[in-house]
Amino acid sequence: MHQFLTEAAAYIQAHSDNFQPTTGIILGTGLGALAQEVEVAYSLSYADIPHFPISTVESHAGRLLLGTLGGHSVAVLQGRFHYYEGYTMQQVAMPVRVLKLLGISQLFISNAAGGLNPEFGISDLMLIDDHLNLLPGNPLIGPNDPDLGPRFPDMYAPYDATLLARARAAAEALGQGATTQRGVYAACPGPMLETPAEYRYLRTIGADAVGMSTVPEVIAARHLGLPVLAVSVITDLCYPGQLKPVVLSEILAAAAVAEPRLTALIKALLTES
Repeated sequence: MHQFLTEAAAYIQAHSDNFQPTTGIILGTGLGALAQEVEVAYSLSYADIPHFPISTVESHAGRLLLGTLGGHSVAVLQGRFHYYEGYTMQQVAMPVRVLKLLGISQLFISNAAGGLNPEFGISDLMLIDDHLNLLPGNPLIGPNDPDLGPRFPDMYAPYDATLLARARAAAEALGQGATTQRGVYAACPGPMLETPAEYRYLRTIGADAVGMSTVPEVIAARHLGLPVLAVSVITDLCYPGQLKPVVLSEILAAAAVAEPRLTALIKALLTES
């Protein structure tokens, strides 16, 4: 695996004049427009990067952007990979490991999620402070590569407390306090959405939002020792009284409403650091 990672990183460096990002950003479903705020120096298709997976999901552009945002050098994954696409957990986590080899020292992740907490509204942002891994595995299963991290990484605080505090303060300063929540994210396999009984179960076991991504990348990042901030955009409501059949166009529309606030939040975090 390490050879694949180094070959992918070497290709990126060779095609970007050894660009060294300090922050990695993963953009989820319907959230690709943040990339428009990046002063892009280099743009690489996933299909051209050795051993990289290829995005198969609608609204995932499938490009790695290297450039500047908020005065910081960033590597932006415009589209991610999911277990339900048929990828292994190691493939899902591969881009995070490659970004670490390129030099990032922190990772920001976004996703679209269903809201389980009755206090949440459509297009709210949820700062993830913990998660439930309901996926059938994780990217650390198998032989451990000590060059990446320890055999048994601790997950006491998978989401960095300092970044969470800064994100909350930035949201308040931007006037986003009322629409910025905090909670637990549950990762399910997909690609089907949950049944009403499953939504009730997820809420019972402590989830505030549910989606199909993020957790494998967070596990890989913590294995690498990277601080992580992850934000869910609540694109539909999944609690009694609000639950209804999901329409993809409505999901994307809800993400589009939240996207300027998410972009402003990430830019504020980068500008102040």
